[in-house]
Parts: sequence; C-alpha cells; structure tokens
Amino acid sequence: MQQMTQTMANLQEDSSSEASKPPAFETPSIKAPVCFDGTQPFKISFYSISYLNGRASKSIESYLSNLTNQDPSYLLNSWNSFKSQLFNFFGDPSEVKKSEAELDSLRMKKGGYVSLYIADFGSLVSRLGDCGERTLIHHFRKGFPPKILDPLTSHASIIDSLQELIDISLELDTRYHERQSEKSHYQEKKPEAPKSNSSHPQSS
Repeated sequence: MQQMTQTMANLQEDSSSEASKPPAFETPSIKAPVCFDGTQPFKISFYSISYLNGRASKSIESYLSNLTNQDPSYLLNSWNSFKSQLFNFFGDPSEVKKSEAELDSLRMKKGGYVSLYIADFGSLVSRLGDCGERTLIHHFRKGFPPKILDPLTSHASIIDSLQELIDISLELDTRYHERQSEKSHYQEKKPEAPKSNSSHPQSS
C-alpha cells in the first residue's frame, strides 16, 4: 500500500513537472510573398491562369507547354492581349455587341457626377477587350453633358490619354458642384424684398 502511494505521488510529480514545461514549438518556415513591382508583367497573367478551369484551363496549359525553357510570348507579357485573347476564345459574341451598343449610347446625366459616369464607362469597357486609347477617349468624351464638355473644349493642352481626360473631368465636375453649392447657399441667405403696403386707389 505504501509503495502504491509513493508511485502515485511520483506520477503526480512527473505530471506536474511536464505541465509546467512550455510546449516545444518551432516557427514554420514560410516563403516570403512575391511582390509585384511592375517589372515582370507576365506575373499578372500567370496569377489569373491559376484560377482558370475547364476548357479555358486546358487551352492555356497546351499553350504554356510550348513555352518550356522559353521567355513568355506577347500573350503573357501583355495583360490586355491575354484578356482579349481569352474573351475571343471563350467569350459571348452577343455580349460584345451589346456592350459596344451600350458604350456608344452611354451619356452622363445632366446633374450627375463624373465618378458615377466613370464607373459605368469602365464596366462596359472591361467587356470589350483592347479598344485602343484614342477610341476610349472619343467615347468617354462623347458622353459628357455641356457642364463638362464646354470647359473641356476650352482646355489649353491636348489630351493624349484616357487617364488624363478622367483626371481633368473629375476636377471640372468638382468645381461645378462646388459652385452650385455656393449658389444654393447664397440664395438661401438672400433677404426677401419688403412687401409694399400701399393700396391702389379704386377707380370711380
């Protein structure tokens, strides 16, 4: 009995000693994330390829098998070319025609905001692939109401890129809405003209 009691005491002591020890832990070796700095544009295409499945995935796998130990061709080096090619192979032609018609008729609302117009424009362009810079500038500019188009016409420098046109139109739109707010505030503060208490003599 005494021996059993001593054995139990030893087990409890060992258990208490093991519980007091911190668990052995080694920090797992994790590979540092790859940062995209713009010097290797084909990485965007490869990242997108990892999400493909079905016929699109098999088509790209066949294409990549021809690039073993070779530099990626233009299809992978250019994101726009890659996206356009995928859409040509697997996209819906009717969706392209519909998007082209919607883009051609897209107009910014008279009292609306350029930021909302940009969102609608970008959504349509994303379905069309590579349209070319001048074509995008033409369609984007065509949808402006006079409040943007008039000051834009008198702009001194020639606009060569869509991004430049977007930046200028946002600035013009901000100025317009700020001015409208100032006018509204002035009209609220403007005192009303005193009413005349004189009565006109009645004709006899």
